Amino acid sequence: MEAEDAADMMDQERTDDRFKQWAAIGIGVLAMLLAITGLGGANAGKEATNNNIYAANFYSFYQAKYIRQTNYNIAADAIDLAFAQTPGLSEQIKTELKAKAEDYRKTAARYESEPENNEGKKELLRQAKEFEQKRDRALKQDPYFDYAEALLQIGIVLISVSIVSSFRLLAMCGGGLGMVGTLLMLNGYTLAVDIPWLG
Repeated sequence: MEAEDAADMMDQERTDDRFKQWAAIGIGVLAMLLAITGLGGANAGKEATNNNIYAANFYSFYQAKYIRQTNYNIAADAIDLAFAQTPGLSEQIKTELKAKAEDYRKTAARYESEPENNEGKKELLRQAKEFEQKRDRALKQDPYFDYAEALLQIGIVLISVSIVSSFRLLAMCGGGLGMVGTLLMLNGYTLAVDIPWLG
């Protein structure tokens, strides 16, 4: 072996070592981004589930208020009907029944809106819709994280294979997929761009 051949081999080894170092750094960066993406995806899934439960709870509370309101109105109407069907009631009983019917109607009207405790139908419906919006946002975020995770994992695999095979085109493809995965991950957090087939 001549000196020139030995020098060429040493240069090739240095180039291979630099490539392997950069590939290893790339794998580390993509692995870190994959962890961040996994965290975002898990949080989006939990938020969607929790907010769906909260929305369902507020809708249930709304329905319970509606049923109670209806029952009070029916009871007040029944008292009014009793007046019409029973003309011989004493004044004291009439006064008591009228007061009771009025009390039922006031309670039914109060169920419509109770801003002091946020438990009126109007407030409950508003809160349910707020939780629905939070749920919908989390559900919109989730696919971006899913696709980002897949692309980052594929990028890591391609760069890893490129180290073993010394086929640098695989590293470039892996890096490109990693960049696309990173953009999808960032979009999952911000929802800056709406990609119709993903949302």
